[in-house]
Order: sequence, then structure tokens, then C-alpha cells
Amino acid sequence: MAEAEKKMSLMQLTVLVAVNMMGSGIIMLPTNMAQVGAISLLSWGVTAIGSMAIAYGFAQAGVLNQRSGGMSAYAEEAYGKSGFFIVFYLYFFSLAIGNVAIAISAVGYLATFFPWLSSTPASTCISVVGLIWLTTVANFGGPKVTGRLGAITVWGVIIPVAGLSLIGWFWFSGSTFKAAWNPKGLSLVQGMGSSIALTLWAFLGMESAAQNSDAVENPKRNVPLACMLGTLGAAVIYVLSTTVIQGIVPNEELAQSTGPFGLVYAQMFNPTVGSTIMALAVMACLGSLLGWQFTIAQTAKSAAEDRMFPAFFAKVTESNAPIRGMLVMGVVQSAMALSTISPSLSEQFSVLVNLAVVTNVIPYIIALSALIVMMQKANVEPGAYRRNVVVAVVAMLYSVYAIYASGANAVLGGTVVMGIGFVIFGFLAPRFVIKGART
Repeated sequence: MAEAEKKMSLMQLTVLVAVNMMGSGIIMLPTNMAQVGAISLLSWGVTAIGSMAIAYGFAQAGVLNQRSGGMSAYAEEAYGKSGFFIVFYLYFFSLAIGNVAIAISAVGYLATFFPWLSSTPASTCISVVGLIWLTTVANFGGPKVTGRLGAITVWGVIIPVAGLSLIGWFWFSGSTFKAAWNPKGLSLVQGMGSSIALTLWAFLGMESAAQNSDAVENPKRNVPLACMLGTLGAAVIYVLSTTVIQGIVPNEELAQSTGPFGLVYAQMFNPTVGSTIMALAVMACLGSLLGWQFTIAQTAKSAAEDRMFPAFFAKVTESNAPIRGMLVMGVVQSAMALSTISPSLSEQFSVLVNLAVVTNVIPYIIALSALIVMMQKANVEPGAYRRNVVVAVVAMLYSVYAIYASGANAVLGGTVVMGIGFVIFGFLAPRFVIKGART
């Protein structure tokens, strides 16, 4: 009985799932979506359905396969070590891209206080690289503080965003929203596809929910439910907050903003409140970036220990910090920031988000396609088997559409990254197939 009391309930896991997704990914979206118009809000409907299907598929996979490795372990069920590696590699790369996008979000909100940070493309890039290295070096002390800090700072985004979705309607103007609806004259189909990559970016992280299955009461029932409910809850807040902001701030002004949530609170109340929201957003971004810098280094460390990555990634200091891996990833992220310099901060953010989505959803497709093998091995009863197959197909088709909607440049970049991954695995593969190496 005592052991059961220590496990998470359905409600606790649902909240955890929603919080895991609702980090810093949302805070620049209103600006990018405003550049299309309020019709881009239709993308939320498509993404919410697709994301819930993906979340459900991973929940089922997590119940059937509770090995460490998450998506990589699922992929290995059907594709062996090559599947494990390419899923890990692409997901790892998408995390690195995501870190640069988070740094850009932080610079956007910091620019309210220090305008010179984003006054030119060069100054924006220098600021982004500076934040990347600041949070990298801050992690040299080890994991003790990082996790606690991130768990607190994430609320700097969640509270203002969730609050706007509730109280913002008192300031909502139908005429402002109508003027913002479709300034570019897009069709409904174009409107639905206009911001798929951007809206999916806000849901990335839902695949981590199933990793808590061993700490949950009745996981076969509660894990799928929590994944669905948590994703749905995040979707509701996303849709409401980005809709209400379009009815408060004029579209042209919103499209030019580097801190949209601070801007809307300033218009709702006063500049002081807006500046407070800006400061909270900066705090949340820095906390999120700090946590993700450590997470990506730890991920590389685990892969190196499994002989899936160069051995130096597994080297740690006395404080258990994989500093060598952090330094390498700091260089990689700096190179990404330099290679994606754009005329405006929001354009650079959009380029990175599109590439992050492509490198993230390819692992989704590979891992979800392995669900069929897992269900057959587990002799899942026919009714559940058919239901899971239907949901997984919906999730995979949506993921394919998300790749298409990300644009030719992102698809090209993702293909190049994947090609490099297979080159790397060519040198790793002999470790698993000769001289009695483990499989």
C-alpha cells in the first residue's frame, strides 16, 4: 500500500505531461503566426489531432517496451541497432537545434531591456552564441542545481500564457481579430498548413511522457490517458492564448514584436506589467536552456556508454558533469546560430524551428512504425491491436505532412543531417556485428 501511495496518479501525470510540453516553445509563436495572419490558427486544429495521436502511440509503446532509450529503444524492436542509432542521432540533433531556438527567444525578450542585442543580424547572432555559452559553462558544476532551477523557471512562461488564455478575453476585440484574419488572402487549406511546423514545435516533448510508466499507478490505463489529456490540455491553452492575442494586439504590430506576450500584457494593463512578463519569459528561457544544455550532454553521455557515440562524450568530472561533451555541443550550436543568420530574429527562429521539426518527426515515424512489431511480440488482443494501428497510422501520416509543411529548405537540411548520420553509423556498426560484440 505504501509503494502505491508513492506512485503518481492520473491527474499528477497529466499535469506533468502538460508542463513538459509548455516550456519556452510557445513564447515566440504569436509573432511568427501573425506574419501569416490569424488564419494560421487553423494549424492548431490539425496539430492538436496529430499530436494526440503521436502521444497515444508513444504511450502504448512505452507500456510495451520499458527499456531505457525511449524512442530509440522502440525503433530497435523493428530496425535493430541502426534504427536505435538513427533515431537517437536525429532526436539528439533536434535538441541541439531547439536550444538555439530557445536562445533566440530569450534574446527577443531581452531586447526589450537592451535593444542593441537584436539591432542587427550580427548582434543577434553574437547574443545567441553568448547565451549558449553562458548556459553551457553554468552546467559545469553538475546536475544538482540544474534540475531544480528548470522546474521553477518554466512557470515563468506557463503562468503568463495560461493566464492570458483565461483573462485576455476581457480585452479581446472582434474587429482587431477580423482585420488580422487573412491579410495574405490564403485559402482554408493553405491556412491550415501555413504554421504546422511552428505549432508542432510547441508540442515537442510529448514523447517523454511514457518514460514515467514505472512510477505511475495502473500504467496500462493511466499512461495513455495522461498522454492524451496532457496533450489536449496544452493544446487548449495554446489555442486560446494565441487566439486572444490576435484580438488584442493589431496584427502588423504583433508580427514585428520580439516579445509578443510582454507586448500584450503591456496593452492589457501597463508597460510595467509588460516588462515584468518580459523578465519572467527571459528567466524561463534561460532556465529551460540551462536544463536542455545539461540534458543534451547527458543524452550524448548515455549514447557513448552504449558505444553509439564517440567515447569522449562519456567522460565526466568529479561533479559528474560531462564537460567535454558540453564543449563540443556548444561549438555545434554556435555553428548552427552562425549558419542560420537571418534579416530578423523571427525569421531565424522560423528557420530553426522548421529544421528542428523535420529532425524530430522522422524519429517519430520510425519509432511509431515499430509499434506493430511490439504488439505482435506482446500478443496484444485484436481489438486493441486494430485501434493502436489506426492511431499510429494517423500519427505517422500527420508526421509526414509536418515534414512536407516545414518547407524545402528544412527537408533538405534534415536529409543532409540524416545522411551524415548513416555515414557515422557505418563506422559504429562493426561494434555490434563482429567478434561477439553484444547486440
